[in-house]
Amino acid sequence: MHGGGTTGTAAAQHAGRLRWALALTVTYMIAEVVGGLITGSLALLADAAHMLTDVGGLGLALLAIRFAAREATPQRTFGYLRMEVLSALTNAVVLLLLTVYILYEAYQRFVSPPEILSGPLLLVAAIGLIVNVISMRLLAGGSSESLNVKGAYFEVLSDMLGSIGVIVAALLMMWKGWRLADPIIGAGIGLFIVPRTWLLLKQVTHILMEGVPPNVDVDLLEKRLVGISGVTAVHDLHVWTITSGFDAMSCHLVVANMSMGSAALREARRVMKEDFGIDHVTIQIEDDALRAEEAVLHV
Repeated sequence: MHGGGTTGTAAAQHAGRLRWALALTVTYMIAEVVGGLITGSLALLADAAHMLTDVGGLGLALLAIRFAAREATPQRTFGYLRMEVLSALTNAVVLLLLTVYILYEAYQRFVSPPEILSGPLLLVAAIGLIVNVISMRLLAGGSSESLNVKGAYFEVLSDMLGSIGVIVAALLMMWKGWRLADPIIGAGIGLFIVPRTWLLLKQVTHILMEGVPPNVDVDLLEKRLVGISGVTAVHDLHVWTITSGFDAMSCHLVVANMSMGSAALREARRVMKEDFGIDHVTIQIEDDALRAEEAVLHV
């Protein structure tokens, strides 16, 4: 149960498609930055920042696959699994800072709207829409098999909305000459980033603080353990997340008789895996005497 890495996960089977989607997204994100600087469009630069969320999501998906396959070492008994969490934290902080800049720039452009090259802007945005559709097609199959790939798929899907927003801004400026369309769409895309980024930051912080996974009800978990035949009490119960999709649990089970320890341990492992999806468990079996001795050691 505590062995080395794995390479046969559903996400790993679609790693090639993830790499292609990442390559397309990074290439076009750079093109959007260059296009935004040339055309003077804030909406295009904001969409480039939005694409950075896709790059982060796709990169983290690949990072999770890569590090999940690595063996643990004596110095890093959990391997490098937390690298995914640290990368996500960095991604969230950078995106929030970018959003502040985008909103500040939008304010400046409301005061003094600049000239925007709407023709080149429309061309770049249209290419971006095509790139997003291709990336979605690449990830569509794996999205039904892996939560990791599904998350990346929705990242690309949401960015397609940003590309459509830039196209709308370009058309409004071409047909109506409404230059305020660019900062309005730009600010809208910037604000669209905030809820997802804030949610990501909360999730990362919760993991780093070793909070209980949101899908685990600790009270119910404790009741199930106490309900195991021969178990009289549970204490020092901890449930936490190592990285996304990898939860762990540790506890002490007090049994009426140590001869019942093996059966209680087997049942506890089964309950954790089948009912709570936790297969990385560390359980100490003890009787009342051992528990009393332990209490003295903690004084």
